[in-house]
Amino acid sequence: MKVIILLGDGMSDVAYSELGDKSPLQAATTPNMDFMARHGHVGLAKTVPDGLPPGSDVANLSVFGYDPRTCYTGRSPLEAVSMGVSLGPDDVAFRMNLVTLRPHGSRLYMEDFSAGHISSEEGHELVRTLQQELGSAEFEFYPGVGYRHLMVWRGGKDGMKTTPPHDITGKAILEHLPNGDGSDVIINIMNHSQMALHDHPLNKSRKEQDKHPANSIWLWGHGKTPRIDSYRHTFGLSGAVISAVDLIKGIGVCAGLDVVNVEGTTGYIDTNYLGKARAALAALETHDFVYVHVEAPDEASHSGRMDHKIRAI
Repeated sequence: MKVIILLGDGMSDVAYSELGDKSPLQAATTPNMDFMARHGHVGLAKTVPDGLPPGSDVANLSVFGYDPRTCYTGRSPLEAVSMGVSLGPDDVAFRMNLVTLRPHGSRLYMEDFSAGHISSEEGHELVRTLQQELGSAEFEFYPGVGYRHLMVWRGGKDGMKTTPPHDITGKAILEHLPNGDGSDVIINIMNHSQMALHDHPLNKSRKEQDKHPANSIWLWGHGKTPRIDSYRHTFGLSGAVISAVDLIKGIGVCAGLDVVNVEGTTGYIDTNYLGKARAALAALETHDFVYVHVEAPDEASHSGRMDHKIRAI
């Protein structure tokens, strides 16, 4: 038997009056999903166990078939695995968003958690600057995809609480800064990033083009090395993973699955959908199972773009 899991990340939602009291999923044109719903089995699954943060990391681990209560150590360590960044037992990885902060009065506000969905090429240039200005034997900065990057604190602390930047769009950041053991160090790095990025030529160019500048980093989703058994050992299946984002690729690497990179995947509405579909069918020729992850509905939700969410679905 061949198995495909198609995961529309963040696709569920509530009903909106402007959609005629429908959710974006109900309002979107989905003939193929409608066909499967009519002719297949439909059910509900609780993908976020009690006590764990409700995010794509925990939920996707559950859909893969793992119990996050036994293997989840944080989002960023999974992304580090995908990026080929080795973590020692005492090292802590942090998701590092390039963000746009906006001053208003005496406070700073989270204007855009993605710095205008900055491109990977631009993001890499800024991360190189951060490594040059702030990098050391203790703190390392690694480029990822788009606005999603990585910082590693060698021998760091992981007991603090952090907040995803997409949860505080339009809000003052002061009440949502990291807090707890080691948070003073992390806040200091975030503050210094603003000085390193403020007058960067790339940001000056973006402002001239009326694009959001990436004028700060935001550190969150931290954790140490994940503990995930291989898929073949756990389920007796060979498989492949297709996704634009390092989080899902990292789960695949930890699970011993083949990670299929498809040209033109972006994690947003301009991703190469057809290429991902073709790659999934090709992967099924040699594997029992393929996990196809589509990030665009989730990104559109975080951006507050209902039109983009419906289009993605």
